[in-house]
Amino acid sequence: MFALPLRDNAELRPLETWHAEEFAAHLDRAREHIRPWVGPGFVTDDVAGARATLVRYGERQASDGGRLHGLWRDGRLVGGVMFVSFDAASGGCELGCWLEPAAEGHGLVTEACARLLDWAFGERGLHRAEWHCRADNTRSSAVAERLGMTLEGTRREAWPYGGARHDKQIWGILAPEWRARRG
Repeated sequence: MFALPLRDNAELRPLETWHAEEFAAHLDRAREHIRPWVGPGFVTDDVAGARATLVRYGERQASDGGRLHGLWRDGRLVGGVMFVSFDAASGGCELGCWLEPAAEGHGLVTEACARLLDWAFGERGLHRAEWHCRADNTRSSAVAERLGMTLEGTRREAWPYGGARHDKQIWGILAPEWRARRG
């Protein structure tokens, strides 16, 4: 297994099925905080649900699709980043993230997503990466901006949550733009 060191005594590691109990405990700390911003199938209520999410992403990874990586800080799972989708044939992917409240404000998501983009564009040769978020999720939009992504549009009322419909932003960056930023 690999672990990539990040700032503030944090590291990025694969989040796998055998982490189900740790993932479930993390979701207990994060659930209500992240529920409005992530897909409903991601936020589970018990170890069985956490395991099912990890198995689903493990299957996606096995078919060269989505991937899930955890963020550990001081040895504790505090969030993660993911390839929500990954399509090598078309050259595109979508990134996503989540954090429990105690881990916010340290730049971990931006740094971890930069590592994912380095890999997607550099190692795998993808051409385009996207970031989707609710338009009122200013923290998520700020990550996309820090990564150098361009706001390409807003899908009106495309995000159902809590009996209401919210606008969804689509951000994107192309491989040449990423390489120019990374110098």
